Amino acid sequence: VQLQASGGGLVQPGGSLRLSCVSSGFNLDDYAIGWFRQAPGKERERVSCINSLDRSTYYTDSVKGRFTISRDNAKNTLYLQMNSLKPEDTARYYCAAALDYRLCNTVNYNHWGQGTQATVSS
Repeated sequence: VQLQASGGGLVQPGGSLRLSCVSSGFNLDDYAIGWFRQAPGKERERVSCINSLDRSTYYTDSVKGRFTISRDNAKNTLYLQMNSLKPEDTARYYCAAALDYRLCNTVNYNHWGQGTQATVSS
């Protein structure tokens, strides 16, 4: 089971980035999947996730209305479209998966990608 995240970079405030996470070795369709982030000196934070059963989504309050999570099962890929980026969104972003049918914001994720750095700065 592998997850490979990409798409990070340096962007000015107000800009956009699209993160991708390609899975291999398992069918992403069966898993709760999500994006987490960790900034220097801060705890890891759950940003957004998708339930495995009903495909409903969760967003942490600070990104609601700006970020959109989606999945392409045919490509076994998870996305995070990040718009109206702010300096406080600067962090290393990780994708994660769990074979769990509970609400995605409650499960313990046991498969992690290596992360991709997003930096928002002028």
